[in-house]
Amino acid sequence: MMPAARESLLDAAYTALARRPWSAVRMVDVAAAAGVSRQTLYNEFGSKDGLARALVRREADGYLAGVDRALTVHHDPRDRLTAAAEWTAATAAGNALVRAMLTGCWSERLPSPALASVRSGSAVPAQRRADGPLPSPVDLVALVRDRAVAVLAGPGVPGADTAELARSCELVVRLALSCVVAPPPTEGGIADLVRSALNRQPVP
Repeated sequence: MMPAARESLLDAAYTALARRPWSAVRMVDVAAAAGVSRQTLYNEFGSKDGLARALVRREADGYLAGVDRALTVHHDPRDRLTAAAEWTAATAAGNALVRAMLTGCWSERLPSPALASVRSGSAVPAQRRADGPLPSPVDLVALVRDRAVAVLAGPGVPGADTAELARSCELVVRLALSCVVAPPPTEGGIADLVRSALNRQPVP
């Protein structure tokens, strides 16, 4: 199957999930919405759980790609970290799967695939990846922190010299997560929180 067709099926599954609980999402309806046969859907994902894993993996990848973009929008390191924090809070507010991945709180409406790898007999490379381990909240904190350190420290900086920077970056990620769980009362609240914290932290 072409990657575009796989994306169409994932789009159809995501749209269906926005309208009804995952338990009520039917594979036949996902296939019909994407314009393919149910057998094609099963060939691509293997099962409904395989589809769920692929959907979660895609949303995680999309969130992390947005973090990467946010970290390159500005020149000032504090503005870069602020942008990443704002992206985290905004994405979690608009995407229930990303929110669940970041917080570990999976509602009954959502699929909740096991985070550990599952046995995969798929011939589809993208599905074999989806059948691998899915990120936990701890994993996502580490991934975002490490991405931020890599961007802010630049190439060729020894790991020992980035320890303080890593602590500052992790602080920002955890502040963003706190705003996901309990949004600040004002629109610019997350930026104010991040800047206030970074004023007391070593950031290059």
